[in-house]
Amino acid sequence: MDICRIPTPAYVIDEKKMKENLKILRDTADQAGCKILLAQKAFSGFCEYPLIARYLAGATASSLHEAKLGHEEMGKENHIFSCAYRPEEIREIAEICDHIVVNSYSQLEKYGETIASLHPAGHTGIGLRINPECSTQTDHAIYDPCAPGSRFGVTSIRLKEAIRRNPEAWKYVEGIHFHTLCEQNSDDLETTLRAVEEKFGDILSQPQIRWLNMGGGHHITRVDYDRQRLIRLVRHMKETYRVEVYLEPGEAIALNAGYLVTEVMDQVENGITTLILDASAACHMPDVIEMPYRPPLRDSGEPDEKAFTYRLSSCTCLSGDIIGDYSFDHEVKEGERLYFEDMAIYSMVKNNTFNGIGLPSIWAMDESGDCRLIRRFGYEDFKNRLS
Repeated sequence: MDICRIPTPAYVIDEKKMKENLKILRDTADQAGCKILLAQKAFSGFCEYPLIARYLAGATASSLHEAKLGHEEMGKENHIFSCAYRPEEIREIAEICDHIVVNSYSQLEKYGETIASLHPAGHTGIGLRINPECSTQTDHAIYDPCAPGSRFGVTSIRLKEAIRRNPEAWKYVEGIHFHTLCEQNSDDLETTLRAVEEKFGDILSQPQIRWLNMGGGHHITRVDYDRQRLIRLVRHMKETYRVEVYLEPGEAIALNAGYLVTEVMDQVENGITTLILDASAACHMPDVIEMPYRPPLRDSGEPDEKAFTYRLSSCTCLSGDIIGDYSFDHEVKEGERLYFEDMAIYSMVKNNTFNGIGLPSIWAMDESGDCRLIRRFGYEDFKNRLS
């Protein structure tokens, strides 16, 4: 079945585009001499994990459930970071994860010995997240891990105080992790690395530090991304500090590799013509409201750029459930299909069933354009989330 005939609403994973992204990532990793992991928080479509596993070193998680998914479905290197770990989960996490990154020295003190005891002799698998206090994001402070008062990572001053207070806990750390970027280019990574070296260079130089994880937010597969600078930066850190380097992008794996197909159900006139769709910003693409974010829509333009301008909304009761204003060359009619682009990332992983609105089905489109159904959702999926 082709994309024009599948039932709506539906997410469609574009395997051809995903494979193009993965080839770029593997080539970058090979040239830089680093390892790249899938950040499952952006894309957890495990039907594609066998494909991803052919190109990447493994996956990284933000919770026990994501870690189990990566362990079961990817079967390669499995990493995790969380602000705090539950005591009842830490042993299972340590048993299935190669690297466990803690967010604070107190979490290191609490779990260091337990985690280390479950890893091979000479390898604790423990990393500590640092905060280089270097903001490179001018917009969307909600996504800035270095914003003032951030809960993410240990600052240089706090870390050195903690090591002096309890040097025994420090012996368990073999890796350093930072994550400061969000859909950014490698010039911002270069700025961040200057701060990391200035504030934590003495830490990275310690013989016990075996690896450095530079987190995610690297938009490596974007057309204008400077990959040669990234390669140079990774090589510099490897050679200077004798560490293995990891990158864990999410968006870059599935960037522009997915669609949300929706159908126009009705029109409402009230100063502007609103198209009522069977897809929802609040339910099916929450970043539209959270960031805010205006998703690209095939064959459309900015308001008033083309002859016919419409506001796109949905069937939910939320007044603010508005996707945005778009213009078209033709008058849009009830029953017409619209194709939102770049819908593989932060969509399936964040959607919800507010108002009992159904979840879009998930399809995969192969390189010839044929679509196969991965999963269809129904009433039981809504009901089973509740009690």
